[in-house]
Amino acid sequence: MYRNGHYGVALLVFAPIGVGLVSAGHLDLAAVIGAGTLWLAMLPDVDQRIPGISHRGPTHTVAFALLVAAALGGCGLLVGRAGMGSPYQPSILAGVGVAVGLLAVGSHLLADALTPMGVRPFWPLSHGKYSVSVVTADSTLGNYGLLGAGVFVTAAWVGALFVA
Repeated sequence: MYRNGHYGVALLVFAPIGVGLVSAGHLDLAAVIGAGTLWLAMLPDVDQRIPGISHRGPTHTVAFALLVAAALGGCGLLVGRAGMGSPYQPSILAGVGVAVGLLAVGSHLLADALTPMGVRPFWPLSHGKYSVSVVTADSTLGNYGLLGAGVFVTAAWVGALFVA
């Protein structure tokens, strides 16, 4: 998938979490998690800039998602403990970091699994490739279709929650 497709899948994956958070009165947390997920949706493709790392290799795995989630969770914990004016406990901010990491990398893996090339999410434990092969990574229709679906779903749930 290209950038637009990844953004669309990130929005789709975040939608139920956003609905839940906003419904529970946590608009601020929803905004941070949603923005963080979109901002980092392309992070696994950093492998294209690192010599010696194959594309859709180590950065396209569950292990990488857990590593990013742990790093961001640690950052959230540190920010919470620093008492930077947040109304949330450090554990909540750590959870926000973990959620951003898992959603960003997880949505990226999901989007790439839609392509024939697929992903090997459990490498190095397993070399099994996962692909539903419904669209090529360079498909203009596929990428913009996913972006459009993500924007539509986001607009629908945000509109429904704030109009009600």
